[in-house]
Amino acid sequence: MLAVLLVGLMLAGGAFAATPAEEQAAFQAYFKQRFPNVPEDEFKNGAYAIDPVGRENWEAIEEFPPYETAISKGETLWNTPFANGRGYADCFADGPAIAAQYPRWDRERGMVVTLPLALNDCRQANDEAPLKYVKGPIADLVAYIAYESRGQITQVEIPADDPRALAAYEQGKRFYFARRGQLNFSCAHCHFANSGARLRSEVLSPALGHTTHWPVYRSDWGEMGTLHRRFAGCNEQVRAKAFKPQSEAYRNLEYFLTYLNNGQELNGPGARK
Repeated sequence: MLAVLLVGLMLAGGAFAATPAEEQAAFQAYFKQRFPNVPEDEFKNGAYAIDPVGRENWEAIEEFPPYETAISKGETLWNTPFANGRGYADCFADGPAIAAQYPRWDRERGMVVTLPLALNDCRQANDEAPLKYVKGPIADLVAYIAYESRGQITQVEIPADDPRALAAYEQGKRFYFARRGQLNFSCAHCHFANSGARLRSEVLSPALGHTTHWPVYRSDWGEMGTLHRRFAGCNEQVRAKAFKPQSEAYRNLEYFLTYLNNGQELNGPGARK
């Protein structure tokens, strides 16, 4: 019943529409009630917060994490000057511990800016070719930044005085709840209403905590991948055509989902099955 009420709240329109803050509170309350024995600070661990068997395997993997090489490569990339002698540190004055600053609303450009997009903006501003968005150097670089940002708290803002930001959030919400593909599934089918259920050999992770641990080394990938790579993979799994990484649709989806995860601690990069 609570799930039905919450979905109704988040999809309500017109005069009955909830504010993002109200939706965030309802979203987090839903998962805390759905999984009452899970401490709030455990949701950042995804399915391993609710799957004891999976957690044992994950904890064993974390003793020698497969993302360590990516962190090392990312640190080298961060510290290697561009051809013009400048580097990432010249674009990001706060240093590499900046993951909690993204995604963010860019008022001047009128769009959501994610961390990978900001990194490529820096490269292009210094006459460097942009990196591809799904894996490879961009995943390594974001892995290093995520590692340096561990312990920071998710704090996405939706500026109240810019209706375009709210529109981006709403577009992300529509994407999350929209059915798509031959299987006619939405993101919410797996990670909202059916979170905690078993799909074949996997436990469906709750959406609370979904944005905290990226980029991720997935065993079925055999390498690091970005959040938008996972978005695309989920679309393909329901037999829908995936959008391009860093497309407006995926950036707005990330904005919506990360806002709902405000207050969650960042603990990336991660390792998943």
